[in-house]
Amino acid sequence: MKTFLKSFIIAFVFFTLLIGAGVYAFMEIYNPKNPEPGDSDGIAVLPSPAPVDGKEKTELQKLIEKSKRVNVLLLGMEGPRTDTIILASFDPDSKSVDLISIPRDTFYHIEGYNEPDQKKINAAYGRSGVKGVMKIVSHILGDIPIHDYVKVSYEGVENIVDSLGGVKVNIPFDMNYDDPYDDPPLHIHLKKGVHELSGKEAIQFLRFRKNNDGTGYPDGDIGRIRAQQQFLMGAADKILSYRLPVIAHTMFKFVKTSMSLEDIIYYAKNAIGVTKNDIETYRLPGRAKYNGLSYYIHDPDATEKMIIEIYKRGLQE
Repeated sequence: MKTFLKSFIIAFVFFTLLIGAGVYAFMEIYNPKNPEPGDSDGIAVLPSPAPVDGKEKTELQKLIEKSKRVNVLLLGMEGPRTDTIILASFDPDSKSVDLISIPRDTFYHIEGYNEPDQKKINAAYGRSGVKGVMKIVSHILGDIPIHDYVKVSYEGVENIVDSLGGVKVNIPFDMNYDDPYDDPPLHIHLKKGVHELSGKEAIQFLRFRKNNDGTGYPDGDIGRIRAQQQFLMGAADKILSYRLPVIAHTMFKFVKTSMSLEDIIYYAKNAIGVTKNDIETYRLPGRAKYNGLSYYIHDPDATEKMIIEIYKRGLQE
């Protein structure tokens, strides 16, 4: 077991620190009513060409031109793969924050990469780096601009949680899992009940998927999301008691980002006053599909509608 899926929580915390907001939003599981698309319906193969000069601009293109939004890609890494991908969008005028989760199994086939596991978005980083992932996510989300990125490491997770003095969570059951073949070896041993987790313990809690005997969250991924959100709220309680520029400076040492320290502090100061009511969370519209491997097939039409609503939200407030 080599998962860093839950590291997005720290990325959430990082970005919301930049914009001066505590995150209290609960991740919604998007379940569109549209029929499930076929194996190739609506699936991006290569990035679409740039708009042709003279062609009328779409509603989304017009909204993008009017907007001052800053879009930051948040990446939780699992070796050469992006185990978690989130687009964090901040509008400095309306002080609105929108977080869009991109499932790691999202189908995205690029010609020449035809193995089943190469058709998942989480494989893009290993062959084309951060810029490649940014390009693909931009395309999936309607060719919106992505200005910067943030990557989180194991060391970053530990240090960030420890810098907060730990995070209190309610562990729903005893967690016991061992994988001596992981790199580094993974050992999770946490007791049921309310505990204030250190950085190392937080990593165990966030990486947990199942026990050695196969038991775990009865509702699978939804249970893990619930645990993630509980941890996030606990972290937010601590975060709100800190001075944002100071925390941003600390976190800057433990993440990799295209933003300068000056940019980070600027965003933190620029968005002071953002509240939980200004934060919205989304999941890329689509459905899970099994075709040799488990894939997540995104719905381009529903995605475009979602992005348009997000951009309108900032312009209307």
